[in-house]
Amino acid sequence: MPKSSTVVVGLEVGTSKVCAVVGEINDSEELNIIGIGQCRSRGVRKGEVVDSSRAEEDIRTAIAEAEQMADVEIRSVYLGVTGSHIDSILNRGVHPVVSVDREITREDVDDAIKNARAVRLPSDNEIIHATRHHFMIDGQDGVVDPVGRFGSRVEVDMHVIHGNFNRLQNPIRTVKSLQIDVDAVAFTGLGSALSVLTADQRKMGTIVIDMGGGVTNYVAYAGGAVRHAGVLAVGGDHVTNDLAYGLKTPLKRAEQLKIDYGSALVSDSARGQSITTAAELGMPARTINLEHLQHIASLRLEEMLQLVAQDLERHDALSSLGGGVVLCGGVARTPRLLELAERVFHVPASLGRANSISGIKSALDQPEFATAIGLVRFASFHEKRKNVSTTFGQSLKHTLNGFLRRAMIL
Repeated sequence: MPKSSTVVVGLEVGTSKVCAVVGEINDSEELNIIGIGQCRSRGVRKGEVVDSSRAEEDIRTAIAEAEQMADVEIRSVYLGVTGSHIDSILNRGVHPVVSVDREITREDVDDAIKNARAVRLPSDNEIIHATRHHFMIDGQDGVVDPVGRFGSRVEVDMHVIHGNFNRLQNPIRTVKSLQIDVDAVAFTGLGSALSVLTADQRKMGTIVIDMGGGVTNYVAYAGGAVRHAGVLAVGGDHVTNDLAYGLKTPLKRAEQLKIDYGSALVSDSARGQSITTAAELGMPARTINLEHLQHIASLRLEEMLQLVAQDLERHDALSSLGGGVVLCGGVARTPRLLELAERVFHVPASLGRANSISGIKSALDQPEFATAIGLVRFASFHEKRKNVSTTFGQSLKHTLNGFLRRAMIL
């Protein structure tokens, strides 16, 4: 008998916008985007909720718009989380094979994974994602499934993304106050990566940098698995603040100047040129040097990318980047940002767009929707796992979890 389609919702509560995306998983397990709702965010700073009442209003507005477009009632969401408290660690688990014949069993593999997950975290932190790399047997790397092979030692690397428990609970409680359940949380940087990267890019080694209004999330892949992930508590709003200070103009006007004339590199056409802003209520007309404006913006954007590069280098995540750098988020629209990224990372850079997903093309092509769409893809993996567990029983749960980790290679 054909199965009914499953509806999943990804919710991003960002610094500049709240975005809800509705996806439908059909009988063939294909994901289709059927609705999207967004609202300007007012209760979030640097990716974290600071004003619950305003955040609730904005979430309610975005959810209602998504419900109307998709013609569904949203009762639960997969929630994206970010903030400077989120960090990651790569931990190795080792397990000696004690059987007489040295044949590796499922229990040996489970123990190696268990040891890899036993990372030392701050007492108030909890794991958000724990995904494994390939296994090693007696130093031989790249083993997909050790069961049935012979060896004296099984090892596996586990990449763990973690965050402060209380700060993770704040957005969850905000959503639940609207009588909406949270099915699971996901690091928003991971959501962006799931949206814009192909399996080949993950295998080749690629960095995804999601540059939002308040934070910059980044995830580095190597050999198909996450090598490192992090959050830089700096985003497009900081460019606006720099322009307001450097040009001695109000924030509202600085934001519009950034949108209209900003650039990641000073263009030749800007040299010696000036622009005149129109007079507004309480603000007289101003003449602004265009080269100076772009210079201020470029310095901040270069610093952001340099800080990301330095962190990735500290974690040995820049050694293999055959897939280059992929940029997404609202800041990714800045003219010449790809060129600046290529100068900083010394690899090709491209603009991230959702792939292998059908639906509303206007949303799929927008780099600022990458996170919310990726959360829907993250949700689709979870729904598939639940469906298989329900149909075939709990005995297959472990096998499926391993498959999903390899398929998602988070």
